[in-house]
Amino acid sequence: MSRRFLELLAREASAVEFEGPIVEARAQGADPATIEELEQAKVEALKVRALLRRRARREAELSALYDTAGDLAALRDLDAVLEAIVHRARQLLATDIAYMTLHDPEQGDTYMRVTDGSISAKFRALRLAMGAGLGGLVAQTATPYATADYFADARFRHKGHIDEAVKEEGLVAILGVPLRLGQRVIGVLMAANRSARPFHQEEVSLLASLAAHAAVAIDNARLLQETRNALEELSQAHRTARAHGEAVERAALAHDRMTSLVLRGGGIEDVAAVVTEVLGGSLAVLDDLGRPITGDVGELDAGVFEAAQASRALGRTVRRGDLLIASVDVGGEPLCTLILRSDDADERILERAALVSALLLLFRRSVAEAEGRVRGELLEDLISRPGSPGLADRARRLGVDLRAPHVVVVARHGGQRERAAFWASSHAAVRHGLAAGRGDEVVLLLPGVDAGGLAQRVAAELSASLHTPATAGAAPARLPDSTGAGMGGVAEAYQEARRCAEALIALGRAGDGASPAELGFVGLLVGDGRDVRGFVGRVVGAVIDYDARRGTALTDTLAAYFGTGGSPSRTAEAMHIHVNTVTQRLDRIGKLLGDGWLEPERALEIQLALRLHRLGHTSTAQTVGSDSI
Repeated sequence: MSRRFLELLAREASAVEFEGPIVEARAQGADPATIEELEQAKVEALKVRALLRRRARREAELSALYDTAGDLAALRDLDAVLEAIVHRARQLLATDIAYMTLHDPEQGDTYMRVTDGSISAKFRALRLAMGAGLGGLVAQTATPYATADYFADARFRHKGHIDEAVKEEGLVAILGVPLRLGQRVIGVLMAANRSARPFHQEEVSLLASLAAHAAVAIDNARLLQETRNALEELSQAHRTARAHGEAVERAALAHDRMTSLVLRGGGIEDVAAVVTEVLGGSLAVLDDLGRPITGDVGELDAGVFEAAQASRALGRTVRRGDLLIASVDVGGEPLCTLILRSDDADERILERAALVSALLLLFRRSVAEAEGRVRGELLEDLISRPGSPGLADRARRLGVDLRAPHVVVVARHGGQRERAAFWASSHAAVRHGLAAGRGDEVVLLLPGVDAGGLAQRVAAELSASLHTPATAGAAPARLPDSTGAGMGGVAEAYQEARRCAEALIALGRAGDGASPAELGFVGLLVGDGRDVRGFVGRVVGAVIDYDARRGTALTDTLAAYFGTGGSPSRTAEAMHIHVNTVTQRLDRIGKLLGDGWLEPERALEIQLALRLHRLGHTSTAQTVGSDSI
């Protein structure tokens, strides 16, 4: 019969089945000694069975711990490792649920990190204050706690929201062990049943072993993440240092190239070419008035000039959209502005290019001021001391040919003497002329014959430069002939141009430019030449020429018309012709003189021209007949 017990052990029979051999022996009428022997064999067999089950369980626990250690060794995902530990705790302890809470140092409590078997959303979102509930007590004391009946256990503080979550989950028996790193508790690993059950010491030890592995996993994950962060920071620092080094080297090379260009006599255009070659994009360089010196980046709005002002105030490049703006000033006055249209560019190179451009402009300004002083001294001598020796030779050395036609322009401005003098000097140098500042006016001697056109151009450009109206009068200068005679013509033209500018201001035409020829009869008063024939020709020459070609009497009719107060009937009586003939002649006169010939100012000029024509010339018009027009 003992063999039967061995067979039961071999097939891992249940404890109830070990009563079978005894029941059979009694049924067969075995004596009491035999029954006693079977009882002893049964007890020994059950002991062996219990030992085998404990060993199998221990083997399963060791296997689970081994698997957990393997997961830690191949740690890739902390969440996956913690979920595996909680799942194994639930399986090994044969509980309905297992879960893990971790300490939150910012809020000073613990929060639910991983759950396995939970069905309550409120329970999964639960937070436990230190000392509150079983989990809070374990976290506070760093000691395992187990309860066979949670709601009847008075060893820990019951909190309403905790009890509600535990009740919603349906938990009764709970076991919790601390997650410890040295002396520090970082969380709690817990297993729980939805029915009452005691937890044995072996189960507490097993859960504590799993908790130790979980603590190691969390600490390893922290160390690994810190290592990764440190490596990433080092890598980023290396990349930043390398990029910075490359940028500094690139900026230094670009600066060397720009410096070399300047030393070889290059200009701002060459500097701009280097910048666009190195940085790409399109570049524009603006002068102190915001006018382009070179390049084009499209239409610029007021925001760009505000950014340029900010760049000067900050001393660095300012970005506005896809534009990089670097501006330099001297003594609070803007000198130049570089505008680069590029999505990504090295600001240092643009800033160095702005400094190099500013130095070039300062150098040019210094040269221009020095040359301007020489040119100004020559013009002053031509005006004040025309008899000084060597004027023509001095002009020739400056590239000014005094034998060619020239115009003197006098521009009256609002008192910005330095800016006006600099503009005039630069303008004269470009046009191979001379310039000088005299009080609140600048004087220019420019090559050309169109005095009125030059005056208008100077007035417009100087007004734009000063941002205030500048009025310019001009007069042609009678310069020396091949014998050197006639040096005084510049002084005479200066006086005439000055009177012309004063006349424009008196006429309410500030900001305009003109020569005596454009001032009508006023020009006769301010001009030295007294070009009566030219004035008459400009005003009524068309009518006089028509009479000369056709043999008509339009000039006489026009004089009679004004002489009779503008009455066609009295004009007809005075000329002894029909009033319809007067009307026809006046229509023809209107076509020859153009619209507006009867306006008061125009009519005054026409009458003056007719009077001068009669005083200076004998009319050649012949009356062909009473109906002649």
